[in-house]
Amino acid sequence: MPASRVAIVGAGLSDCGRVPDKTAMALMAQSSRRAIADAGLTKDAVEGFGGHGTLLPPIEVSEYLGLRPVWVDATNTGGSSWEVMARHAAAAIASGEIDVALLTYGSTARSDVKRRQRGSAAAMGTGGVLQYEAPYGATLIAKYAMAARRHMIDYGTTADQLAEVAVAAHEWAAMNDNAFDRERLTIDDVATAPMIADPFTTKHVCLRTDGGGAVVLASERVARDCAKEPIWILGAADATSHVSMSEWGDFTTSAAAISGPRAFAQAGVEPADIDVCQLYDSFTATVLLTLEDLGFCAKGEGGKFIESGALRPNGSLPTNTDGGGLAACHPGMRGMFLMVEAVRQLRGECGPRQVENARLACVHAMGGFFSHSATMILGAN
Repeated sequence: MPASRVAIVGAGLSDCGRVPDKTAMALMAQSSRRAIADAGLTKDAVEGFGGHGTLLPPIEVSEYLGLRPVWVDATNTGGSSWEVMARHAAAAIASGEIDVALLTYGSTARSDVKRRQRGSAAAMGTGGVLQYEAPYGATLIAKYAMAARRHMIDYGTTADQLAEVAVAAHEWAAMNDNAFDRERLTIDDVATAPMIADPFTTKHVCLRTDGGGAVVLASERVARDCAKEPIWILGAADATSHVSMSEWGDFTTSAAAISGPRAFAQAGVEPADIDVCQLYDSFTATVLLTLEDLGFCAKGEGGKFIESGALRPNGSLPTNTDGGGLAACHPGMRGMFLMVEAVRQLRGECGPRQVENARLACVHAMGGFFSHSATMILGAN
């Protein structure tokens, strides 16, 4: 990261879960207003804007929000988009180009299905070069299932170990009043749920919800006068590995193996220093591979690490403390929600699910089919 420090000074969520009375634009506006208010700023302070929703370009969203940004970002790497935009915004702020940036996201993924409306996301995995895989059943979930099965074959990982990711997520969600599914699970509950793509039952798979989120980034000069404790961006990096499964060199290693070490090196910390993790959990296997690739455990040892209860409340690595995409909220692209929860944990605002003495957080988002990885290290003073 550039020498000048940049902080996340505001974080907000819209109504989430089932929100049939709001559009994606309305959810983006709601979360943006809440994030700006959280920072103690007004919309007139916002000079930079990044974000998009289904078929919603940022110039339209910024106008809807009453903004006139001089810096705009519409990066789309899937679920990791907002971590990439945060890195871009931090660079613009650190260089003096702007002082304040707003990043936002909103989606009515659940309500659209209920209304039998589908956006462009419905074709995910069937266009471009991926048209050559789709006819053979290589859907999004099948691709993640193949990666999980490869890890099981190579390293002896079990379905029960993968299921523990979902069990841990639901333990956290049970303490989050805003989580969509607050029901606790057992390993057997996960195992006996309907099979959807071997080895995944439905409980290995993320939710489909409505929801929106936003964060405000600011220069150190501005951050010091904001309403809440600034949460500093200590390191950030991203990397791409593949899109077509035929171009993925190793089904058990994601681009997190590149972005993670770079982000940790920028921050000057090690995985062992991290107090709390917010990791993209589109599927249980996403978390397992991410933990290994970021260096929280050795390659092939993710199953045993998870089985130890490390991800649960009071575990050695509290992870996805809002319940994650498996239990709290997943409107289609979850990267924004990871940053919001990390900021709240580092400020000590999470009530019964608060991780004691959390001062360093690792945020990691995934895009595509294990295709793109973006890692951020955040810290409180």
